[in-house]
Amino acid sequence: MTKAERTRQFIVESVAPIFNKKGAYGTSLSDITEATGLTKGAIYGNFKDKDNLAVACFEHNLKFFQKGLFKALTTTDNSWNKLERFFNFYEEGFEQVYENGGCALMNSSVEADDGYPLLKERVSVTFTNWKKELAAVITEGQMSGEFKAEVHASEMANLIIAGIEGSILIAKSTQNKNSFGTTLNYLKSIIEKQLKQ
Repeated sequence: MTKAERTRQFIVESVAPIFNKKGAYGTSLSDITEATGLTKGAIYGNFKDKDNLAVACFEHNLKFFQKGLFKALTTTDNSWNKLERFFNFYEEGFEQVYENGGCALMNSSVEADDGYPLLKERVSVTFTNWKKELAAVITEGQMSGEFKAEVHASEMANLIIAGIEGSILIAKSTQNKNSFGTTLNYLKSIIEKQLKQ
């Protein structure tokens, strides 16, 4: 790793938690320089602009989610067990997500809708890929006879994503951590009834 790469990594690791809590718009230059101990010139010598820094921070914050998604959905188990492990990943990791300012994907999607075109594009790609991964597991379950054939895999994937993201939003907005687990378990039972033969 070059010195420039190390500096970029240091900046991202220092600033990513602030971006997730305050958002790109709410994170000021003084927040960035204070967190890193670097000057404005050093920051923007490594990143073209705030949009580029926001994307790098989003990518960093997203690693936790991507690792859990990959682990849950890339096993040789049956399709329902894959989905169940995916739900469990969210339940077990919720405390960390909550304390770090909420879901990086949801936080960035709300903010990127009103600006930050690079971030908006990256968020859109991430949601699309997430939906495809879940839909592929559902389709796999349909092909094996585990899930009902009439279920629309892509729409069911959307429902799962909306349910999870909405549960995080409500828990954060009401400052009620317990509501997440309750809602997630209810969502899981609904999905199971809709999918399983």
